[in-house]
Amino acid sequence: MRYRLTFIAGLALGYVLGTRAGRERYEQLKTSAREFAQNPAVRNTAESAAQSGRDFAGKAYHAVSDKVGEKVPASVVERVRSLRGQGQGQGIEDDWGTSNT
Repeated sequence: MRYRLTFIAGLALGYVLGTRAGRERYEQLKTSAREFAQNPAVRNTAESAAQSGRDFAGKAYHAVSDKVGEKVPASVVERVRSLRGQGQGQGIEDDWGTSNT
């Protein structure tokens, strides 16, 4: 019985000390991640990658829509238009969902 109590006490003490150390490490990681995300070079690279992705997606959409013609479902066209509307006011410019007729 004495060994069980010693074991349980040691387990409880280890848990308390481990969670405190773990919490401190978690806070350090969270702070580092926040600083990394706020770095201007990282933000510029992420914005550049997002813009490149939007450009590529727009070109891909037009290439596919040219090949399939009028067979693009109306739901897809509406979804593209709604996505374009969400980008308004954020400095995002693209020609998704516009007709060139």
